[in-house]
Amino acid sequence: MMIKEAIEIAGELSKPSKMPGYSYGLPAEECITGSKLVDVEGSVCHGCYALKGFYALYAKTIKPSQYKHLEAINHPLWIEAMVTLIGKRCASEPFFRWHDSGDLQSFDHLGRIVAIAKALPNVHFWLPTREYAIVQRYLDREAFPSNLVVRVSAHKVDGPHPNLGNLPTSGVHTTQAPAGCFECPARKQDNKCGDCRACWQPSTVAVSYHVH
Repeated sequence: MMIKEAIEIAGELSKPSKMPGYSYGLPAEECITGSKLVDVEGSVCHGCYALKGFYALYAKTIKPSQYKHLEAINHPLWIEAMVTLIGKRCASEPFFRWHDSGDLQSFDHLGRIVAIAKALPNVHFWLPTREYAIVQRYLDREAFPSNLVVRVSAHKVDGPHPNLGNLPTSGVHTTQAPAGCFECPARKQDNKCGDCRACWQPSTVAVSYHVH
């Protein structure tokens, strides 16, 4: 598939300035779990970063792109289009984050993400998610490919990390990372990943981010 056709089907990938590589954002308003947690004080989604700051400032540009992505995930050629785009865009920096905004929409959506990871074994994929039931349903069938790190995320700030099929986890803290967690260094290095790739590494069992 040609790049132009792939973009017409899937929309262009996003390029968050904080991270290496590319991402694929969906509208935060359409999160299954996050859309409920956004109104819960003390939850990680309360005051969601994807509903404010840069995302709000450029909403007229970003939102249409995110909704294009949301519609595209059900296109019969979406997997092929994404394999083309990610394979091309991530050739020199083989790290890809699913959903700098948004989250899994369905079991089928997760299955399609897995198919893309299997088709691109040289790309490191990171999928943070709060959709525990969707993930568990997949794990009941098979394990995720080694180049796809599905990192299940805690719901509460300073709350316990989830325990789901021995998958790696992430959480948010206010003062210091819990014992045993790798503390994201971004806030000490201009809010960027820099050389850190911990979130993409399955060996990093638990990551904790300082609250935004």
